[in-house]
This record gives sequence, C-alpha cells and structure tokens, in this order.
Amino acid sequence: MNTYYKGEPKHLVSVDCIVLGFENKKLQLLVGKRKVEPYSGKLSLYGGFVREDESLKEAANRVLFQCTGINDIYMRQVGAFGETDRDPGDRVISIAYCALINVSDYDQKLLEENDLQWVDINELPELYGDHIEMVQIALAQLRKLINKDPLGFNLLPELFTLTQLQNVHEAILGVEIDKRNFRKRIKQIDFIEKTELIDKITSKRGAALYRINKEIYNEASL
Repeated sequence: MNTYYKGEPKHLVSVDCIVLGFENKKLQLLVGKRKVEPYSGKLSLYGGFVREDESLKEAANRVLFQCTGINDIYMRQVGAFGETDRDPGDRVISIAYCALINVSDYDQKLLEENDLQWVDINELPELYGDHIEMVQIALAQLRKLINKDPLGFNLLPELFTLTQLQNVHEAILGVEIDKRNFRKRIKQIDFIEKTELIDKITSKRGAALYRINKEIYNEASL
C-alpha cells in the first residue's frame, strides 16, 4: 500500500442503471424496491457498489446482467452524482449509466427474483434520492442523440419495421413525427438495411422488415 494518499478521505462509489425498454408504444423504465436501509422498500433504480477489482464500466455491465440477464447491452455513461447529502446512509458517489434493451430479450424470471417492475416513463413514481434526476438527464441526452443516431433500434427486435422504429423515436422524443420525412431520412442511413422478409404479425398489409448492419454501424460510431 502506497503512502501518497495517506490521510485523504475515502468514499463509496456506486453505479446506478437507468434501464429503458419499449413496449405497447411506450418507453418504460425498470425500477425495483430497495432491499437495504436506508429507505428499504422504496422504489429506485437498480444499482450496486463498484468493486476494488473492476472498472466503472465493468461494474455497470455486472449490475445490468444481474437485473436483465442480457450481455452486450447498449450502454452509455450519463454522469456522476456526488452531492454530499445524496445518500443518507453514507458518503456515496454514484455514476449513472443508461441502457436500452429489447423487452422480449429480458429474462422475466429476474423481475420476480429482483422484485423489479416496468413503469411508464411519463408516469414515474417517486424514486429514491436523486434517481428521478438521473432519469431526466438520461432522457434529455437520448433526445439529443437520437437526432443524429437512430439508436432506438436497440429497443427493438433484430428485425423491425420502419413504423416500429418511428414509434420508438416518438416515445423517446415525446412528440409525433411526420411519417414521410422520417422514412425519407431513415432510408438514407447506410447501416439500416431492408431485408426480403415481410412482417405479417403487426402489419395487416405486410410491412418490410429492416435490420442494422452492425459492422457498418460500429465503424460509423468510431
């Protein structure tokens, strides 16, 4: 153990995960009841403390897998929250991460095991501490990003229709989008590929199914 930082205060560091899903044309947030004091039983985001042998991102991935059972989730850091009185239990600095998942990929058994539930992003209940602030900041960031990157596809199955993608964008933005302009813009994006498959389940007429070319998308994201 080095002595360079001897005498300096030590603080707890946690990660809180803002897990968003999309179902029935609504953007939903995953929340659960706190299992520890203070405020045991109060609804909150799902989180955990950062271990000594892991990075922030590794901690967030571990926590996300614990609550969703899914690996390789779209995830981005929202920011750090470190008000001195944010956690009545101790001095805790939290790093918030936002994740987008396809609800159908979610292991439903984990809802019961972790006492989790989906809530409408537009009808949020009271949440623990500064978790509402975390969600609001994450949503504001997504609304800015989605104008440059159609990242809403992370909330959909591998194959999706343009109507489904538009519904996701509208749920995130909270406004209706002109169908004609939306489709024109989306069809100009090279990593969104039209397949030969037809959706005959959600579309009566049979809508074309699209997918993301992840290789091109990842290159464009660099």
